[in-house]
Amino acid sequence: MADVPEKQIKRLKSLIQEAETSLAAAKELLVSLVGEDNVVTNAMSEDASGKIIEGVFDGQTMVGSDGKSYPVPANYASKSKLVQGDILKLTIADDGAFMYKQIGPIPRKQVVGVLIQENGHYYVDVNGRRLRVLLASVTYFKAKPGDQVSVNIPEDDAHAEWAALEAAL
Repeated sequence: MADVPEKQIKRLKSLIQEAETSLAAAKELLVSLVGEDNVVTNAMSEDASGKIIEGVFDGQTMVGSDGKSYPVPANYASKSKLVQGDILKLTIADDGAFMYKQIGPIPRKQVVGVLIQENGHYYVDVNGRRLRVLLASVTYFKAKPGDQVSVNIPEDDAHAEWAALEAAL
């Protein structure tokens, strides 16, 4: 077998990661549409006898108890209004599918700020402090730079860098 260029291997790994993230997002969407008590969801849960990891949401990813970072689908984080510091449970099914569940929401507070865009990233300016927000949330609420928005942040927000978009005002 001929040597496979390193570039192709990296691309394949990237495609696999994207597929896993998309699959996890699709499963989360299915749960949101048919509900947790639905037979389809229960069948999925029974088949998911894989590895379970708990971790902390950092604003974009889950940092597992094993020290590794796991991608949290942006649409799940947005829909669930996850706040930096929330505790998540990740089940990695035997087929490689990722299924997240929020198991420990931290105390949070709601604040109002102005949405800004800088270098391709979105921030909410709250009294001169910039907090990042997910693009998926901005898109969902059809918010534009300059809009006044409501965001959720940790109650003890001293170290928070991220906010969860609650609504465009």
